[in-house]
Amino acid sequence: MALNQLSLSLQFARFPGVEAHRAALPRHAVVRWIRHALSLDAEITVRIVDAEEGQALNREYRHKDYATNVLTFDYAQEPVVMADLVLCAPVVEREAREQNKALHEHYAHLLVHGTLHAQGWDHETSAEDADEMEAYETAIMQELGFADPYAD
Repeated sequence: MALNQLSLSLQFARFPGVEAHRAALPRHAVVRWIRHALSLDAEITVRIVDAEEGQALNREYRHKDYATNVLTFDYAQEPVVMADLVLCAPVVEREAREQNKALHEHYAHLLVHGTLHAQGWDHETSAEDADEMEAYETAIMQELGFADPYAD
């Protein structure tokens, strides 16, 4: 399978404990994870933020006053996918711990998830769309060598 091209900007905000998140997100791995979820070439910025920035962005753009795991800002889907993916490090870390997953594995899943959103996938429109997106995410994660992210 030929993978699509990716121009990636990987950014880390300054916050206590950022080193663990940098270690979980080596550039080559982030590129691999995102490219496996792409159906077109892409220009994507990935930004890892603290809870304060994550909450502020979620409040401003989704009108939800809490930090969430991943926010996708998609600007174009064709001919090149253009998007920003913002991941909130404390939320990702907490969820990984609660789900008994390695931090890098949870990041991989959320990057795949966000990349699908950037291409128009939406799990909030219907149960059928949610099932379809979940199945595709699972297939991508397994292709990458990870377990089903939705398995109990």
